[in-house]
Amino acid sequence: MIIKGSCHCKATQFEAAYVPETVTRCTCSICSKRGGLWAYYKPADVRFISDDAKETYQWSSKICKLNFCRVCGCSTYNETPDFSTGEPNFDNPQIVLNARLFDDFDVGGIPVFEIDGKNLW
Repeated sequence: MIIKGSCHCKATQFEAAYVPETVTRCTCSICSKRGGLWAYYKPADVRFISDDAKETYQWSSKICKLNFCRVCGCSTYNETPDFSTGEPNFDNPQIVLNARLFDDFDVGGIPVFEIDGKNLW
């Protein structure tokens, strides 16, 4: 089932190939302030219909690109390497969509997995 999403002003619109089984809430300093619930996809499983207002924030190591809409300010998606082993795997890039932006979908019905980013990094 394809799931669609967009930022508040619709400058960023996307489609994901499937509904995620879980979403992640990270407690690191940036994620806790951005307030996203993150759904992880391979780049081939996400299609951007529009992304013309994208702005990117990177800090420190510049490993992750944290994207947001410059028009409405919504935190839209991240571009990261796979961190499932605890180390960045640059051979396995990910698009991490903010599941709170899924259109016509109750993200509250998906189990939330918490990452203790506050203490991990």
